[in-house]
Amino acid sequence: MIDTMPFGRTGHISTRVLFGAAALGHVTQDKADQAMRDIIHYGINHIDTAADYGASELRIGPWMKEHRDEFFLASKTGERDYQRAKDSIELSLKRLQTDHLDLIQLHAVIEDEELERVLGEDGALKAAQEAKQKGYVRFIGITSHTLHSPAIHMKALAHFNFDSVLLPYNWMLVQNPQYAAEFKALLDECRQRNTAVQLIKTNQHRKWNEDEHFADTWYMPFADQEAVNKAVWWALGTQPGAFLNSSGDIHILPKFLEAASRFSDARVPSNLEMKHLIEEKQGEPLWP
Repeated sequence: MIDTMPFGRTGHISTRVLFGAAALGHVTQDKADQAMRDIIHYGINHIDTAADYGASELRIGPWMKEHRDEFFLASKTGERDYQRAKDSIELSLKRLQTDHLDLIQLHAVIEDEELERVLGEDGALKAAQEAKQKGYVRFIGITSHTLHSPAIHMKALAHFNFDSVLLPYNWMLVQNPQYAAEFKALLDECRQRNTAVQLIKTNQHRKWNEDEHFADTWYMPFADQEAVNKAVWWALGTQPGAFLNSSGDIHILPKFLEAASRFSDARVPSNLEMKHLIEEKQGEPLWP
């Protein structure tokens, strides 16, 4: 089984791997059902979806009729303004067939000006807070997806005590000295606040070349089990207080879950092993 630990200060004991339900964005209900059976088989109890993950919320909705109490259910709104974010949250509730979300996240806040908008007087944060007051959501988080992510999150936390943050993390990323330093500073801040930290792109290989897409992710993931093992084990082992969101593809999902289920401290690859893996697979960072 996959290890569990408290998801920040929410009181929920989440599996260390969360189901990255972007994987359900462009699949049939039958395929989504198989993916849901896969995560249940591995004991995953935390689902992370978003309003703009295609049909993901619609695919999850039928499962919430009978299984809602089994999952910490998180979604996201990519809207920046109050009214649109309010409408987005309400639509997510309908699509997911639930009366509340455990976590709503302000999605993919990349630039400083976006952050200013969502945190502003008429921004998306106001809608999230209102939804919490009404009981539609229990907790509020924020996500960011580039080299600027740690700085964005530090600024966000200085303004509002978010319950969770989400950002990229893998071996190639932390070879960037500035990112590594800012990432560590953010972790220290989150540790002091007991803010949950979620990691994405942990199984990232490189950008796609033309006509080679085999997975429903915007970046190329590692696909063979040995490489997935090393990427997942390295991330779990080097960040024992963080959670990993599984790769957003239903075919990579079982390999990601299998790797996580076999994790132990003794299996964490060394930096030299990771260096060799990246060289062998010709891995490249997504952001130079």
